[in-house]
Amino acid sequence: MNPDAASSPVDHIQPREKAEILAQALPYIRRFHGKTLVIKYGGNAMTDPALQQDFAEDVVLLKLVGLNPVVVHGGGPQIDEALAKIGKKGTFIQGMRVTDEETMEVVEWVLGGEVQQDIVGLINHAGGKAVGLTGRDGGMIRARKLKMVDKDDPSKEHDVGQVGDIESIDPSVVRALQDDQFIPVISPIGFGARNESYNINADLVASKLAEVLKAEKLLLLTNTPGVLDKAGNLLTDLTARRIDELFADGTISGGMLPKIAGALDAARSGVNAVHIIDGRVPHALLLEILTDQAYGTMIRSH
Repeated sequence: MNPDAASSPVDHIQPREKAEILAQALPYIRRFHGKTLVIKYGGNAMTDPALQQDFAEDVVLLKLVGLNPVVVHGGGPQIDEALAKIGKKGTFIQGMRVTDEETMEVVEWVLGGEVQQDIVGLINHAGGKAVGLTGRDGGMIRARKLKMVDKDDPSKEHDVGQVGDIESIDPSVVRALQDDQFIPVISPIGFGARNESYNINADLVASKLAEVLKAEKLLLLTNTPGVLDKAGNLLTDLTARRIDELFADGTISGGMLPKIAGALDAARSGVNAVHIIDGRVPHALLLEILTDQAYGTMIRSH
């Protein structure tokens, strides 16, 4: 919190109440101390200046109280904006961006340059020590061309260009940074056998990274309150079986598909809890991790 702020939303809270709120965080800090959290940062939380600052403060605080946050970021709107400037329009098939060679160049400089460095700057400004990485750094993300099967006709395949599927993740560079008090900020770009670049869905990178780092939690910040049923009600707690039902009846579709599929893989592969949370709520990360309040959907493996 900024000590010079003229007035803040918590000014009306009595000192005793403030102390109780802080004390409530203690069991969570104790439980998660030394544990890794992988955070997918995207949506409004990433474009609204007030929410950007909240996010950076949350990440720094989590690091200072002994947790190990790792940030994986998206950048869809920023890529669209950059493509528009050069007269290109983004096209999508089944929620994935079609990426030709020219688009891939734009993706690399927008994600690995502009967006990544903005986030690094925000976290550093909030008092942390962030380091930006792409999947090339430390040979972290090996990828191959994504084979996209048509969801209605399994015999048909879509060519989405330089969109990658993750072959393997070597997290050693992330571990080395974490152990040295740094906060890694990762752009979802991988490299292939011939050193070609691949654009990879950021939710999938976050999910796979959470698996290989044996993270305690995977948190996906979104522009929705979480997973909603057909009537628009928030589903706070989901199991693998229930998610299969929601896929089958079309409740989960569009951009939510890769998000949930990756989350489910992570939950099945040993990540204790996957949270899909509303990035439009100020300080959503702290509220989700250090309080009893649920600000989204938690996915468990069974």
